[in-house]
Amino acid sequence: MSVPPEFGERELDIMGVLWEVGSATVTEVRDRLPADLAYTTVLTILRNLEAKGFVRHEGEGKAHRYFPRVARKTAGKSAVSRLIDKMFGGDPAMLVSHLVSDHPLSADELKRLHAALGERLADQPEPPDPGPTKPQRRPARGGKR
Repeated sequence: MSVPPEFGERELDIMGVLWEVGSATVTEVRDRLPADLAYTTVLTILRNLEAKGFVRHEGEGKAHRYFPRVARKTAGKSAVSRLIDKMFGGDPAMLVSHLVSDHPLSADELKRLHAALGERLADQPEPPDPGPTKPQRRPARGGKR
């Protein structure tokens, strides 16, 4: 799938159920949703997700069993990219700064974040050596001494 997935709120709720359980019928999805949606609403959303290529189904007696076709990690990358673009002006450092300053993080979480940033920094190529620099000459002051 070449187009990054973009999910609406209800679609993401349903995909979350499918990612959690692996596959489910409409009734099984509906029973696990945080909101009380009608059976036909869940069915319509699943059909829309299938039309977009994000889920597939197999017949199971009179019901259909739905399976995710998009990995949670792929959807997460797309969602975070959209968030960075739309809320943080395309600057991922602003997102990280927001998370660190505005959300309570435990010492363990901060250590994991520090380690991840350290690994990422270590992976960065060294900047090219600009070579020797010439000392700057000061402009002459006017007049004789």
